Amino acid sequence: MASAERERDTVATAPLWRAAQAFRLVTVLYAVGQQIASVDNYRHPGLSWALIGVLVVWSVVSAIPLSRWADPGSARRRTVVVLGDHAVVIALMASTRLVADYDWYHGHQTLPTTLWAANAVMSAAILWGPAGGVSSGVLISAVSIVVRAQWELDLWSDATAPVLVSVGLAIGLAANTARRAQQQLQAAVRLTAAAEERERLAREVHDGVLQVLSYIKRRGTEIGGSTAELAQRAGEQEVALRVLVSEQGERPKTLGAQVDLRPLLTAQTAPSIFVSTPGDAVLLGERMAREIAAAVAAALSNTAAHAGPGAKAYVLLEDVGDAVLVSVRDDGPGIAPGRLADAAAEGRMGVSRSMVGRIEALGGVAELLTADDGTEWEFRVPRNTEEREVDR
Repeated sequence: MASAERERDTVATAPLWRAAQAFRLVTVLYAVGQQIASVDNYRHPGLSWALIGVLVVWSVVSAIPLSRWADPGSARRRTVVVLGDHAVVIALMASTRLVADYDWYHGHQTLPTTLWAANAVMSAAILWGPAGGVSSGVLISAVSIVVRAQWELDLWSDATAPVLVSVGLAIGLAANTARRAQQQLQAAVRLTAAAEERERLAREVHDGVLQVLSYIKRRGTEIGGSTAELAQRAGEQEVALRVLVSEQGERPKTLGAQVDLRPLLTAQTAPSIFVSTPGDAVLLGERMAREIAAAVAAALSNTAAHAGPGAKAYVLLEDVGDAVLVSVRDDGPGIAPGRLADAAAEGRMGVSRSMVGRIEALGGVAELLTADDGTEWEFRVPRNTEEREVDR
């Protein structure tokens, strides 16, 4: 994960690093031009040229590793270079007192020029964001004030500090924006790839597995007897596959991630199954949404197995604010009184575990409303149980 994070950060900020090195070249030319214009005012012109030579050499040496963003270990190397950049800038600024008199350095730029010193601020901003950029700008500005001994009120009319701090803030914000954009782009690419793969799998599953399962469910129900249980299992797997194929987006990796319950229910639509959902998204925690969809699938599977081949089922989803209400009703013969208790005593736990157990595990209530003329189950799950969900 750390390696992937560094790679994403490198890709996101690569254009900024390239632009920064182009800016560095421009500032070197400016610093050399400023040296030519100011060398006659220095008391040690030879030393000043030597220091300008250090400036040029360091600019080349630092620009090379900062430009090679794709190399392994480039992130660590870049950090070392940026720290070295600050050390060289501060040293060259301090050396101004060695080559010039007080009257000169007090009223003029330091030896490496403010524009060239801004390279260190830009590099820090790209590497560490706005906080690093502003901190670097404040540091370089403080060094400039100390070297030039500008403690008087005229300090506030000098543009050095505002320029450096503004550069650090602006470039830092741009770097953070680039990182966020790269994250969103990668997420979009992953979602697109996942959607294409789901479509491919959906075609293959629909052409093969779902049709076979549907046939087994229909024929097993018609034959009855010992094949009825096989038909029921085939119906359950058919519904489960339809839910899997219809899932939108990849599985969230964080607690509190929410999914829309509606697609998980509408995926279970069939010629004899009618699903009605609200117009707005019904967002729930991922585990809660999947468990509710599984409970509905179990209810529909029971309808297919016990209500007869001509029975129809109706699913209604309601968002009542603090809870989610799902009704599953069919027009079959209904459930005989005591039948659920007898089934549980016989060890047949389909209803108690697949339906009631799932809903109660979410802190909700599964209630059988009618059992004479058709069967209707009502699942009511409060939303506050989402806080107790565990991402699995």
